[in-house]
Amino acid sequence: MRKRLIIHIGFFVLFFHSINAFGQQLPIYSQYMMNGFLLNPALAGNDGYTSINLTAREQWLGISSAPRTHALSVQTRLLKTSYISKSTSVRRKITRPSREGRVGLGGYVFNDKNGIIDRTGFQMTYAYHIPMDDKQLSFGISVNAFQFSIDENEIVLFDQDDPYLMEYDKIIFIPDANFGVCFHTPELFVGVSATQLLRSALKLGNQSYTNYRLLRHYYIMGGYKFDVTPEIVIQPSILMKSSDSFRSFQIDFNARVFYKNDYWAGLSYRTNDAMVIMAGVKVSQYYFGYAFDYSLSNIRKYSFGSHEFMIAVKLGDNARRYRWLNRY
Repeated sequence: MRKRLIIHIGFFVLFFHSINAFGQQLPIYSQYMMNGFLLNPALAGNDGYTSINLTAREQWLGISSAPRTHALSVQTRLLKTSYISKSTSVRRKITRPSREGRVGLGGYVFNDKNGIIDRTGFQMTYAYHIPMDDKQLSFGISVNAFQFSIDENEIVLFDQDDPYLMEYDKIIFIPDANFGVCFHTPELFVGVSATQLLRSALKLGNQSYTNYRLLRHYYIMGGYKFDVTPEIVIQPSILMKSSDSFRSFQIDFNARVFYKNDYWAGLSYRTNDAMVIMAGVKVSQYYFGYAFDYSLSNIRKYSFGSHEFMIAVKLGDNARRYRWLNRY
């Protein structure tokens, strides 16, 4: 009985420690500003392109079983190739976009591994964009589900045949939903989103531990572009993150410098966590980005830092095709 109790307590301490740690219940992305769709469904198709983005993150390199995240996302805007013509009272024709140009669609698949816990899931998103002169207001909702599994090979057991541990299912399937709102102009963007709205209870075997639910997570992001010269642009931005408990509030302060929109470099400070150095380059319609996180906590003594790579491609015509669509 004592052995069973030790296994039971140890398992749940490890499991729910990762659940209550904000950054590790949901993946961390240092280059979120390059693909905000991962945090806010309202950004699906906001720029009029069909975008394919691959992100790979290796956290706390050098530590065995450290968090590791991979995500592949696709998003697009349903746009018409022509304009609707209307006559005015002075017999002058004007063109306006049709309603079909307001819908954005997106989806992504991901795998997030943290110690013995592995999550593999997908998300499908619908967004609706409302143009307002040179501004745009967007709403998005997504449904998602993930498979939660436990790697038995990483568990050290006192009793290999302990029937109490054997009662648990090693794989479960959990559905959920997200919602987001975003407002942007060519210079400014502000967004608010909430994830894991259903707060699904984690179920192991035939038992439902209602006290151990997924936490809702809230994101507030914003940024502004300053034109220093015709070729140099500076964009400070901020990302605020919290969960239902509000004990894990965290802020990312970011600043990036763009040169001819083809090269960029930046710094980020994540409160109580890390300093981030990032850089990237655009080659034709391809985008390449890299970020290095230097931990500010004691874990830096055992880690070589965190590394994040991003590759993206944007397909579609240039902005002149969609003159009414203003990208930030």
